[in-house]
Amino acid sequence: MADKIKESELPYYAVIFSSERTDGENGYGKMAEKMVELAAKQEGFLGVESARDEQLGITVSYWQSLEAIQKWKDHAAHQIAQERGKKEWYQTFSLRVCKVERHRFFEM
Repeated sequence: MADKIKESELPYYAVIFSSERTDGENGYGKMAEKMVELAAKQEGFLGVESARDEQLGITVSYWQSLEAIQKWKDHAAHQIAQERGKKEWYQTFSLRVCKVERHRFFEM
């Protein structure tokens, strides 16, 4: 999805969320799908890329501004997911916010 970001949208921001899961599903997959669907409806959302195996996951979401990121962080449904993540789903996690000043996409 992130490959649809246009050169004209530079600069933009990437939020990199890395996590190590706890054992068991416990509703994680359903909530993750719901959060992507909800984020996609937020003003300033540009796209998302995600990879996960049994334990480790990395999700990168792309946003037009720091304000859009803050609004998503403060969104009520996202706050519920964040709390469940801390209590049920993650052993560890990290969050990084980066400014993207250039990008290149290649098709093979």
